[in-house]
Amino acid sequence: MGFLLHRFNCFALDGRVVKSCTIKTGAFSQLASDWSTCFSAFAGARLFRAGHFGAAMPELITRAIEFRAADSAGDTIPCIISTEAPVDRGDYIEVLSHRASDVDLSRAPLPLIVQHNSDALNIGLVDNLRIEGGKLRGDARFGRSEQAQSILADVKAGIVRNLSVGYQLVRALSETGRTKRFAWAPFETSVVSVPADAGAGFYRSLERNDTMEQNNENLSRSQRRAMNANSDVEHNRMAEIIAIGRQYNCSDLAAEFAETGQSVSAFQNAIIERQSNQPLNTSGLARAGIGMSKREVQRFSIMRAIRAMSDPSARDEAAFEIECSRAVEQKTGRRSRGLFIPADVLHRDLTVGTASQGGYTVATDLLAANFIDVMRNRSEVMNMGASILSGLVGNVAIPRKTSGSTAYWVAEGGSATESSLAFDQVTMTPKSVTAYVDLTRKLLLQSSMDIELLVRNDLAGSLATAIDLAAINGSGASNQPTGILNTAGIGSVVGGTNGLAPTWAHIVDLESAVSVANADVGSLGYITNAKVRGKLLKTEKATSTAQFVWADGDRPLRGYRAGVSEQMPSNLTKGTSTGVCSAILFGNFADLMVGLWGGLDLMVDPYTLGSSGGVRVVAFQDVDIAVRHAESFAAMKDALTT
Repeated sequence: MGFLLHRFNCFALDGRVVKSCTIKTGAFSQLASDWSTCFSAFAGARLFRAGHFGAAMPELITRAIEFRAADSAGDTIPCIISTEAPVDRGDYIEVLSHRASDVDLSRAPLPLIVQHNSDALNIGLVDNLRIEGGKLRGDARFGRSEQAQSILADVKAGIVRNLSVGYQLVRALSETGRTKRFAWAPFETSVVSVPADAGAGFYRSLERNDTMEQNNENLSRSQRRAMNANSDVEHNRMAEIIAIGRQYNCSDLAAEFAETGQSVSAFQNAIIERQSNQPLNTSGLARAGIGMSKREVQRFSIMRAIRAMSDPSARDEAAFEIECSRAVEQKTGRRSRGLFIPADVLHRDLTVGTASQGGYTVATDLLAANFIDVMRNRSEVMNMGASILSGLVGNVAIPRKTSGSTAYWVAEGGSATESSLAFDQVTMTPKSVTAYVDLTRKLLLQSSMDIELLVRNDLAGSLATAIDLAAINGSGASNQPTGILNTAGIGSVVGGTNGLAPTWAHIVDLESAVSVANADVGSLGYITNAKVRGKLLKTEKATSTAQFVWADGDRPLRGYRAGVSEQMPSNLTKGTSTGVCSAILFGNFADLMVGLWGGLDLMVDPYTLGSSGGVRVVAFQDVDIAVRHAESFAAMKDALTT
């Protein structure tokens, strides 16, 4: 038998040749074994055939595949080494081209190893490499070692199913959106227990594909072109599903829908259904905070932080608070205007304790209310059931369905008519709201937890008022969020050309406007101002009935909750009624989303009140408001109360 001569160069990361080796053998099996040994001998270097690429290649990449052996005989198992299934690499979606000209098979046969351990001898070979049906196929041939035969037995029994390919990208071929298509070169195959790449492994069974490929021999050229076009459509479908899944943190669901051949619109609907079944007002503290323990949370003092900012000599006293602020900066990637109060502290539940459990003795149990709860209680929209999304990082996109599928009647044996879902998203971006509280010199010197509570509640109340105003009537301009009253598409009830006093009929019409849109579900209720409430308390449902529109009890309007907020405008204009019209709002407040980013940013102004020794504490909170479904709300904006 003639000998084959193979020369390998091993390159360091900088491209220089570290070592060369020449292998002379007369058998492909021995060649592969020696090739694997050579590969292992230079761990950490980059290996390729001399003169093939001329420069160092990227690190070896792996993706998972699967092989089946139900009909296999002997020690050889047919397998699919790779497909054109897209794999999300973070910055881009990778697709390996499976045109024969784009796959470098010069390293055949490939070593078959275990768990990508190149330091161990191979357990077999994968030879007979060929491109068929848009897949790289081969035959896994197991060796005679005890380990190889043991794994072979498990493969035949269906216990071991996963195979992973190690490869390197040769060159980029094309780019469409985030999807990049590459020429590539396989280096090795590995038997693995768990696939290394969660996005790989999309395939069809060998039996089905082989049958299809046999049938393809009888296809016309036009039919083959149509199949190739369909293949491109399939690649795009899978790539889009994977990209959407990554965006909405639903990679597990994306893998399922991509593998089972379901449409992009079906996947989008599944995301919406998943999110609809999960409460939107989940706090998200695990990712918002900095991982403070309960003891550390109780140790943190807002007053101590304020004193440190107002008096540099007190910074040593607030070393812990300053360090916490730096941790928030590091996690969020944002610089504080003064000092960050971590989300852990804003959500803390302070109770009566001892010096050994935080350093403070709490004189009252009023501290059980955390910062967010105080804001919720001070804000009417939050109190009405608005969804609070706290601990946000970066911009937020929430998917929503704009139209549903359509049902059709068909004859017996008839085919279903395809319909699709319309899909878009609600975006939220952080906008800064600010509030301040003035502290006197004597108050600043106090260390009582009651004073801590007072300051914290004042800041929370001020921010809640600003958020309430933005949520109800934010203009969407001048860095304001867009409030419900200014959201395009909400229902409208008109009183008259110049406004009109609200009546029972107007209340019914508000509810009807929401019901017609099939949105009368969830946290339904009313918000108006005190002037409208006073008017409705004196307005009968019908003349001489002594039954008034605004009834007694906690559900005074048609059995729904009704909040009263002075943030609801009473100075609107309609026709000749200038600056005297009020608004009444009805809807599902769970579809109003209040997003809160990061922690509370405090800045101390020692100059405004400097003459009296006091300080002004300015609080900044990044907030945004969004309405998930405009049809969930209806408003009357021309209610006259005089």
